[in-house]
Amino acid sequence: MTAGLLRLQQGWAPSRILGSARFARQFHISHARRAFAPTRPARAVANAAVGSYSQQDVGEHVLNSPSELARKISAKVLPKIPRPDVKKVLIVGSGGLSIGQAGEFDYSGSQALKALREEGVDAVLINPNIATWQTSHQLASEVYFLPITPDYVAYVLEKERPDGILLTFGGQSALNVGVELDRMGVLDRLGVRVLGTPIRTLEVSEDRDLFVQALKEIDIPVAQSTAVSSVNDALSAAEKIGYPVILRSAFTLGGLGSGFANNPDELRDLSAKSLSLSPQVLIERSMKGWKELEYEVVRDAADNTIICCNMENFDPLGTHTGDSIVVAPSQTLPDDEYHMLRSAALKVIRHLGVVGECNIQYALNPTSREYCVIEVNARLSRSSALASKATGYPLAYTAAKIALGHTLPELPNAVTKTTTACFEPSLDYIVTKIPKWDLAKFTAVNREVGSAMKSVGEVMAIGRTFEESLQKAIRQVDPRWKGFEAYIQPEDLDHALSKPTDMRLFAIAYAMFNKKYTVDKLHDLTKIDKWFLYKIENIVNTVYALKAAGSVQAIDQELMKHAKRMGFSDLHIADLVSSDELTVRAHRKSLGVTPFVKRIDTLAAEYPAHTNYLYTTYNASEHDVTFDEHGTMVLGSGVYRIGSSVEFDWCAVTCARKLREMGKRTIMVNYNPETVSTDFDEADRLYFEELGFERVMDIYELEQAHGVIVSVGGQLPQNIALRLKHTGVNVLGTDPEKIDSAEDRHKFSSILDSVGVDQPEWAEVSSVDAAKEFAQRVGYPVLIRPSYVLSGAAMNVVYEEHALEYNLSAAASVSPLHPVVITKFIDNAQEIDVDAVAYQGRLLLHAVSEHVENAGVHSGDATLVLPPFSLTDDEMVRLKQIAEKVAAAFEISGPYNMQVIRKPSEQPGAPAEFKVIECNLRASRSFPFVSKVLGRNFIDTATAAIVGQDVPEPVDIMAEKRNYTAVKVSQFSWTRLAGADPFLGVEMASTGEVASFGKDIQEAYWAALLSTTGFKKPRPNTGVLIGGDITKPEMATIAKQLIDLGFKLYCSSPVVEEFLNNLPYVSAKRIFFPKQDKRLLREVFDEYDIECVINLAKARGKDATDEDYVARRNAVDFGLPLLNNARCAQLFVESLAEKIPEGGLRPYTEGRIPSEVKSWGEWIGFRP
Repeated sequence: MTAGLLRLQQGWAPSRILGSARFARQFHISHARRAFAPTRPARAVANAAVGSYSQQDVGEHVLNSPSELARKISAKVLPKIPRPDVKKVLIVGSGGLSIGQAGEFDYSGSQALKALREEGVDAVLINPNIATWQTSHQLASEVYFLPITPDYVAYVLEKERPDGILLTFGGQSALNVGVELDRMGVLDRLGVRVLGTPIRTLEVSEDRDLFVQALKEIDIPVAQSTAVSSVNDALSAAEKIGYPVILRSAFTLGGLGSGFANNPDELRDLSAKSLSLSPQVLIERSMKGWKELEYEVVRDAADNTIICCNMENFDPLGTHTGDSIVVAPSQTLPDDEYHMLRSAALKVIRHLGVVGECNIQYALNPTSREYCVIEVNARLSRSSALASKATGYPLAYTAAKIALGHTLPELPNAVTKTTTACFEPSLDYIVTKIPKWDLAKFTAVNREVGSAMKSVGEVMAIGRTFEESLQKAIRQVDPRWKGFEAYIQPEDLDHALSKPTDMRLFAIAYAMFNKKYTVDKLHDLTKIDKWFLYKIENIVNTVYALKAAGSVQAIDQELMKHAKRMGFSDLHIADLVSSDELTVRAHRKSLGVTPFVKRIDTLAAEYPAHTNYLYTTYNASEHDVTFDEHGTMVLGSGVYRIGSSVEFDWCAVTCARKLREMGKRTIMVNYNPETVSTDFDEADRLYFEELGFERVMDIYELEQAHGVIVSVGGQLPQNIALRLKHTGVNVLGTDPEKIDSAEDRHKFSSILDSVGVDQPEWAEVSSVDAAKEFAQRVGYPVLIRPSYVLSGAAMNVVYEEHALEYNLSAAASVSPLHPVVITKFIDNAQEIDVDAVAYQGRLLLHAVSEHVENAGVHSGDATLVLPPFSLTDDEMVRLKQIAEKVAAAFEISGPYNMQVIRKPSEQPGAPAEFKVIECNLRASRSFPFVSKVLGRNFIDTATAAIVGQDVPEPVDIMAEKRNYTAVKVSQFSWTRLAGADPFLGVEMASTGEVASFGKDIQEAYWAALLSTTGFKKPRPNTGVLIGGDITKPEMATIAKQLIDLGFKLYCSSPVVEEFLNNLPYVSAKRIFFPKQDKRLLREVFDEYDIECVINLAKARGKDATDEDYVARRNAVDFGLPLLNNARCAQLFVESLAEKIPEGGLRPYTEGRIPSEVKSWGEWIGFRP
């Protein structure tokens, strides 16, 4: 019906059909009335994601069409689906970013909140992730920074009494909570309606037995599997199916606890671990080497169903889709196979009864048409964020509208604004996604990738050929990579190719460039489709052609154009012909080879598109846009990785919105599909592009931009700031020369000395002897740190001389080219974070947060408390003076952050010393935290200072006394990183963060710690395994308090046993502690009811049998709370002492709402 109306609407002359000029005139008038762009409000509220509705259509089911006739006919024939009568809806968020559940849920939740706001529905959000855009008041009317657990969500439901709940926008966490709330009967009792996909469908898609049964009913093949809940059952199931098998955990995300087993021994270990994380595991036939494909499906309540996008994994089955290179649309499927899987997808989704968006994953035998369904995610997922960005089809927004009772034909198409949302996008470009792993940061981690996801983020590149988008994506993953080159040289090449690691793509490069492997040989080893390998061979041949040219001048227009169409960067070409980037750039421009700007229109240019969603390509002959806006460029943060995550996206989005509010046109540059900043209605123009020097210059020159903002996107934009300035770009805000002097240790120190700001003693060394001489002079411990790094890469604290040499070589190949800074490390000193904004060297705004941990834990992993809990008023004044001096010395205009050490004075009664250890002249990861806790948006003020417009007067918001405390806790993903030592040091290891408010530090810490994904409260009177360094004063106080609270203490070390049993009123039992047998250790933990591990070791484990390492690692593997820092463990025990009498360890009780269950607005006293 819809398609028929559309066809009628496109090409007909009204007078010919209706036979009257009067009708023709009327039709013309109605045609002109299609005001689908919403009017711009006073505040910078992003444009509606898809069209807007005219009043007469509200409440009716009417086709979205500019034709009045089409609308009238459709009102008669479209099914009348009753719309849910909801005034207030709770959206359940996904919590802190962790491996397997990252920023994509910030994006999808934000889109859902936009959709609710457009419908006039009051949205209440529960999400402890304070760094995300969705937890800003622009979107939700109330925000609760509380744990995503059935108990806390039930308390919020009881307090807020919403009419409906949305469970499909918060990843697996939200989905599991929803299923549990339904089981508890809370939703029925409170009369809360589940909107969108019903709970029963969610249960069927998650419970493997039900899922297999449901698909058998419609004759769709499923991977043969058996659900088991014990190790013995797993072994007997595998005997029936035959090895190799794959084991999957039910109700987990990102393949947590899954893996391949080739024999009973491997299966025994794997199932023991998996059953500690999930009540049920599935044993399935392994189909390693088959093609893996995904289809994104949208279905409304009237059974209109479309395929938004299909995607193909470059890596065959066996690698988790989150760890695979993914291409959209699929490239190697013949038409009949594409439609076979498409029809199956529609059949499955209709049968399961999904209402909204979901994705279906297939395995397809490459040698026959045999296929089977791997799984269905009946919720928004990582791949739905990718599909949204790849096609321009706003899946999460559409899913939210469908949940509110709209049908696809009524919703407008986001891109054309004239056709309906009931269309299947067709693409005239190719998208490549490559995951970002940060495995190199962890010692002893297994680098092989398999069925359990390990990547922390992903990039997406758009091009007109696979070669172009692949090489773009490689550069986006790591700015040090220039393109497809052999960055590794594996000793056992065949093993590196057949057993994929995070670097397999470069093992293929090594095989092609250095070992001359053929496509056939590579295909046999990797099972990657030959189509992809032949495309990669095109890149290899282009490398040889460029090398043969020999010099820049010898590259003619034809070769230059060919290289650029294959995705080569100027720097890569320069490398191949022994030249430099600027020379190649000048030569390329002299040949007239420049990129074209194309628009993502999702309809392969069949209809006029109205998006500002752009990319650059050399595979084109004209631009799709005119360059007459001269906007302000905001450089985003690029790929999520350890050290740079969603908090910088919050900064970039806030900055772009503030600029629009000031009446400026904005140009956003970013390439991360998981972010809100790459939503095409957040800026006037979005370039889904690289953030390297070459591409930023291309866009700046084409757009003739007014200026570039480099201080809200983390470290990446900072790294090119100085080059941009030297090339004549107008870099707004703090002068890049000053940014450089803050990054360069020499310049930084002399500037601090000149204004009388203290810092720890330091030296720059380029030999081991010089380092030893310095360490002997100032005394150990010392800190080794390279310049220009993010998240403390290669930083180490060294306590004795024999470790010095090893750590120096790790920090850099110690040579005059890479001098390393060595600093006196102040042990047991307190660390303080100062976030501030200045204008022309004058301090406007500052926040002081205190770390719970002592110095030695990276600030990104530390527990932050705001307002500070132990600093005196006099010390607060001194910290403000330091901030003022630094702002003046570096002439800062914009945001900056300082880390300061507080060292108590050795003279009694004398004031403590403050030493600045670091200063970043950009927004830091704690900006969203301080902005939300203090109710004052630091980035709004910073944006005004950067552009020098409407700059507010200085204000000291730290001088106000507050009756609440907020605590930010880091989210770690140790469970995912098999073998990694869960130990905190100066190099950052966390993947995300959460924060909560409380009446005091104990309550806020309690709520924040419970907010970390997977944290299980220990039950009363259970066992605690305690170990580590007995010289830590906290060890005794922690043990005494735990005994007083009724817990039992166990230890594995005779030294710890003796220490604890010598304390008055403390008794601890030493237990048998197998270090190498995980199953046996699990039995020991179960026997003694151990439900919490406190390990206060002084250093990382020396090897895999180190007692403290085994305790920490297995706490994580068994899903138990681990406290590995003395100050945090002390605070945890204090929090237990406060919360146990209030019922903190009791399960949800109707009518007993804990004191921490208050909304953000209630805590700070107003709605910011």
